[in-house]
Amino acid sequence: MSENDGSVSNNINQFAFMYRFLDIALIQICLALASLLYLGKYDSKYFIIALVANISYTFFAELFALYRSWRAASLKEMLFYAFSSWGLTLFPVFLFLFFTKESEYFSRIVLGSWIISTAIALCGWRVIYRKILFSIRRKGLNTRSIGVIGLTERGITLINEIQHHPETGYKLTAIFDERSADRLNPGYEHYYKGGIDEGVKMAQRGEIEILFIALPMSANARIDKILKVLGDTTVDVHLIPDTFTYNLLHARMGHVGEMQTISVYDSPMKGGSSLLKRAEDIILASIILCIIAIPVLVIAAAIKLTSKGPAIFKQDRYGMDGIKIRIWKFRSMTTQDNGDVVKQATKGDARITKLGAFLRRTSLDELPQFFNVLQGDMSVVGPRPHAVSHNEEYRKKIDYYMLRHKMKPGITGWAQVSGWRGETDTDEKMEMRIRYDLHYIRNWSLWFDFKIVIFTIFRGFVGNHVY
Repeated sequence: MSENDGSVSNNINQFAFMYRFLDIALIQICLALASLLYLGKYDSKYFIIALVANISYTFFAELFALYRSWRAASLKEMLFYAFSSWGLTLFPVFLFLFFTKESEYFSRIVLGSWIISTAIALCGWRVIYRKILFSIRRKGLNTRSIGVIGLTERGITLINEIQHHPETGYKLTAIFDERSADRLNPGYEHYYKGGIDEGVKMAQRGEIEILFIALPMSANARIDKILKVLGDTTVDVHLIPDTFTYNLLHARMGHVGEMQTISVYDSPMKGGSSLLKRAEDIILASIILCIIAIPVLVIAAAIKLTSKGPAIFKQDRYGMDGIKIRIWKFRSMTTQDNGDVVKQATKGDARITKLGAFLRRTSLDELPQFFNVLQGDMSVVGPRPHAVSHNEEYRKKIDYYMLRHKMKPGITGWAQVSGWRGETDTDEKMEMRIRYDLHYIRNWSLWFDFKIVIFTIFRGFVGNHVY
């Protein structure tokens, strides 16, 4: 118990080993129970299979950072990564069975029961434990004391989030500002503890566990001074981004020789993230192409029979890092514009064929782009590629436009499932699309991609402004 608020301190680091051990134990226990209940035995060969699963699951769980603090994250995201880790674990298990030629020894019913029961167990204990933790935190236990330096607009937004989500266990303890209490926004006087120097002192005394600095980046000299002093404490320090830092894309530390640098505009597709994204694209594109093989042939034949010209239309677009690529689409118009001027389709556009109008409304004209995904030029999920001429037009009008090329273009994207699909007849519409694209790049994760795919299935194929 901490002395300052009588709450249970945060024990995520101490409990991380317990979480790992519980997952490993559940994998073993579920196989042992399945084997004992069906076969009446549990021998060394079954134990070895579970051991292979233990090692594989631990690897994938660490890759997805499954044992990080989920205090402020969603339950769906946590369960998605737990389930994904278990799903990926099965590949090494099946490879082991294949190469050891022992697959005939194992009961299919036992293995099937094990796979299903383990998935339920790995997700189930997390749901139960999370509900228990949230209940405890709402009662004021298992909390972390929070201090905010600077009652700015973003500081107030953060405070409101903390107060509206007690289940996270963040407890606002103090606000520090150079202004006096009577000059602060009304409603926050109770938390005011003095100026910045007092905040540093409370951190040094261990009365605050996390300090959020919400000063504007223009006050860099003051921030630098605060950080230097806080370097003599063990408090966790977070900077709340203002308008400038909000536009950073995956800022990270780097080095050039002995010189330390900070990336300002960077792609999230680095190292393991790039491999995960590519694996996701290959798996999804392969599955989808198998499903749509017959519809693709039917559509191609229908295009050839109803209008003159090729079934597939190829157009130049910008891909990753602004490199020009050629994407495939079903031809939906009587013309095939691919020059310096490409006119966007509008309502009642005479160039659109009758079949093409249906294909465009339902996004079926985009189906050939799954071959672009397999080629590596596109992703299933990402910012939608624009015609080269449109890129050259809008990059001069909209700030940060070209940052959307820090990821591969996608067949579907966050902007499209959020209502910004179709004709962009005003700069404001294109600006909103870019805003959603950049939000996707900043917050990319497998879970985010999964949500977009699900949204696309249920609401992303149609739109009121798609011509």
